[in-house]
Amino acid sequence: MKNTINRLSIATLSASCLLLGAVSTSSYAQYDDEKDNGFYVGANYGYLKVDGEDDFDDDQDAYQLLGGYQFNQYFALEGAYVDFGSYGGDLANADTDGFGAGIRLSFPLGDAFAIRGKLGQLWYDTDYTLAGIEDTYEDEGLYAGIGVSYSFTTNLAVTVDYTLYDADLDTEEVLDDIDDANFSTDLKQAAIGLEYQF
Repeated sequence: MKNTINRLSIATLSASCLLLGAVSTSSYAQYDDEKDNGFYVGANYGYLKVDGEDDFDDDQDAYQLLGGYQFNQYFALEGAYVDFGSYGGDLANADTDGFGAGIRLSFPLGDAFAIRGKLGQLWYDTDYTLAGIEDTYEDEGLYAGIGVSYSFTTNLAVTVDYTLYDADLDTEEVLDDIDDANFSTDLKQAAIGLEYQF
C-alpha cells in the first residue's frame, strides 16, 4: 500500500512537471533569446521528512549542491549532489547521499518570478545499521519536485523547492532470518536556496 502511495505521489509530481513543460512549450514562440541561457550553479538547505517503516521514520536537515545548463528560460538539464544526513532510531538508522540528473522546466511569471518543476533519476548509497549489523546499500530511484524562484538580478536568484525522492533500503541479504526486511523509504525535502547563472 505504501509503495502504491509513493508511486502515486511521484506520478502526481511528474504530471505537474509535464504540464508545466506543455505550458512552457506553448509559450516558446514568445521567447526572446536574451540572457536566459548558460551554465548555473546553486545550493539549497532545508527540512527533510523521512517516511519509512518502523525505526526509519525521522525528521532531518538535508543539503544539495547543483549545477546545470539553461538552454532557454523554459528548459534546463541539471545534475546535483544530495546529502540526506543520518536518520532513524536506536535499533535502526541510516545515512544516505547520492547524485541526481534530470530536467528542469520553468515558466516565468513576469520579470522576476518563475514556477519550476523537475524530474530525474537519483543514484544513492545508504550506510545503515540494523539490529547491530552494519552494511551499505546502493540503488537508484526517481525524484520529482516543484517550486518557485525569484531573481534579484539577471544572475542571482533565490529558490524554494519541494522534492520527493523514492528510495528503497533492501536489507534481506544481511538479515535473511528477519521477516519484512525490505524497507520502502520516502525522502521529502522542502528547501530554500540560491542559484547563480553565469
